[in-house]
Amino acid sequence: MTSTDVQLDVRGLNCPMPLLKAKRALNAMQPGQTLHVLATDPGSARDFEVFSEQSGHLLLEAEQSDGIYAYVLQKVEK
Repeated sequence: MTSTDVQLDVRGLNCPMPLLKAKRALNAMQPGQTLHVLATDPGSARDFEVFSEQSGHLLLEAEQSDGIYAYVLQKVEK
């Protein structure tokens, strides 16, 4: 996993909370910074993919292991 600027643990939360908390974290970050998210909601895989496409933020990594979903997003200046 890549070194990241901000870590967000949303394990145990269900849709839409993982994505909403990630959006809030990204809003507080500077362009170019990266956010590492840990989630357990299987629906988060599709949510983060669609969010990345719609928001313009980069989904650098998306992994799943033993029921834990890990994402790395990079904030892009709008």
